[in-house]
Amino acid sequence: MEITNEKTSPSATTTSADLHSPARNASEAGNPLTAKPWTYRSRRIGPIYIPAYASPPFQLGLVAIVCFLCPGMFNALAGLGGGGQFDATTANNANVALYSTFSVVGFFAGTFANRMGIKLTLCLGGIGYFIYIASFLSYNRNQNGGFPIFAGALLGVCAGLLWCAQGAIMMSYPPEASKGRYISWFWMIFNLGAVLGSLIPLGQNIHSDAGGVNDGTYIGFMVLTFLGAAMAWLLVDARAVQRADGSHVVLMKHPTWQSELLGLVETLKTDSWVVLLFPMFLASNWFYTYQFNDVNLARFNVRTRALNGVLYWLSQIIGAYIFGYALDISRVRRSTRAKAVWAVLFIITMAIWGGGYAWQRQYTRAETSAEGYVKMDWTSRGYVGPMFLYMFYGFYDAAWQTCVYWFMGALTNNGRKLANFAGFYKGIQSAGAAIMFRIDALKAPFMNEFASCWGLLAGSLLVALPLIMLKVQDTVPLVEDIKFSDETIEEVMPTVAREDEGTKVH
Repeated sequence: MEITNEKTSPSATTTSADLHSPARNASEAGNPLTAKPWTYRSRRIGPIYIPAYASPPFQLGLVAIVCFLCPGMFNALAGLGGGGQFDATTANNANVALYSTFSVVGFFAGTFANRMGIKLTLCLGGIGYFIYIASFLSYNRNQNGGFPIFAGALLGVCAGLLWCAQGAIMMSYPPEASKGRYISWFWMIFNLGAVLGSLIPLGQNIHSDAGGVNDGTYIGFMVLTFLGAAMAWLLVDARAVQRADGSHVVLMKHPTWQSELLGLVETLKTDSWVVLLFPMFLASNWFYTYQFNDVNLARFNVRTRALNGVLYWLSQIIGAYIFGYALDISRVRRSTRAKAVWAVLFIITMAIWGGGYAWQRQYTRAETSAEGYVKMDWTSRGYVGPMFLYMFYGFYDAAWQTCVYWFMGALTNNGRKLANFAGFYKGIQSAGAAIMFRIDALKAPFMNEFASCWGLLAGSLLVALPLIMLKVQDTVPLVEDIKFSDETIEEVMPTVAREDEGTKVH
C-alpha cells in the first residue's frame, strides 16, 4: 500500500505534518474539509503500516470490502449457475430484469453519484443485493418466480449506483502512477469475497450431488450482503480524501441535479473518443452467462460447480495482480504500456477462447438437457482439463476488467468525469449481460453463444485500438482535469507545489 511521509508528534510545536495537514491546506485554499483531524494520521503497529483513514488506499480498501460483501456474494451465487437452482430459467429471467434496469440506471448513474455522494450511493446499492438473494431463498420454498424478477429489477437500479461510485473512487482517488495497483488491490479483495462466498455452498453441499443449493447458503449470503451495505457509511466524503502529496480529488464543490445532468452530456462532447471503448464495455459481462450457465451449470453437479467457482474467482485474483502491477511499471512510458497491454489482451483472447472452442465442440444443449443426463463430478475422469479452462476464463475476466478500468483512468483524473465514465461502462456492460441472459433463456445453441463471446471480445479490441494508440498520454495535466470542475488548481494541487507557488509570490 502507499506509505505517507507524515508523522504525528505529541509536541505542541509546529511539525512538518502540521504544515502539510489537510486542515491547514484546506483553509489556505478556501476548501473546508468535513473529516476529523485524526483521519489524516497514518499509524504503525509494530511492522504493520496503517494508512491514514482519509487516504486513498484506506478508502479504497473500505470500498473493496463493501463490494467483497455485496457483489462478491452475488458473484459467488451467480457462479453456481442458475442462482444456485437446478434449472436456470428463473435466474435467467431475474437477470434479464436486473441487467435491463442496470443498463439504463448505470448509464446515468454518474449524475446520481456526483449529486448524492459516495456513502449514500454505495449503501443504496448494497441493499439491493440483500433483497435479491432473499428472493431466491423465498423461491427455494414457494417457487414464486415473480419475486426474483422484481428483486432483479430493483438490484439493477441499486447495482448501477454502487458500481458507478466504486468505479469513480477506484479511478480518481489514486495518483496517476498507481492506478493499475489500486485497480488490482480492489479486484483482488472484491474477488476474495466471491472465493469465500463460493466456499459456503461448497462446504454445505460437499457430500451432495443434487442440482440446487440449500436454504442455509442463501441465509449466509443475506447476512454478509447486509453487513456490506451498512459498511458504506464508514467512508469519508470524497472531498475529504487527501493523497500522500497533499493533493485532492477533482470534484464539483456545489453539484446540482442540473449541473450533473449537463455534465453527463458534456462528458460525451469533450471526450467523444471514449465511445471507441463502448464495444469493450459491452463485451465485459457478455461472456458470464455462457461461462456460468452453459459451461459450469450445464456440465457439472452442484459441489463441482462450487469448486469451479472457488477456482474461477481465485484465478481472478491472480489475473488482477499480474495485470494491475504490470500496468504501473514506471520504467515504461504509459502510452507504451497501453499499446503493449492491448497486444497481450488480443493474444490471450485467441489462446484461451481457442481452448474454449475445443471444449465446446464436445457437447450440445440438447445433450445436457436430456432426461437422465449425468453431470460431471470432480472425481470424474477428464475433469482436470475443463477445470483449468474454467480457471483461465476467470484469469481472463480479471485481465479484461483491469485493463478497461485502467484505459478509462488514463484518459482523465477528474473524479466527476470518471464517475460518468464508470456509469457508461456499467450501463453498457449491463445491456450486454441482459441481451445474453435473454438469448440463453431462449435456449440458443451453446456453440452460438460461445461464438458471440469470442467474436465480440476480439472485435471490440480492434475498435478500441485507435483510442489506445492516439489518446492515452503519458500524463494528463492538472489544468486539463480542472476544466470539468468548479474548483481551482490551488484547491486540489499537491502541497509541495502549492508551497512553491507561495514562495514565488512572496
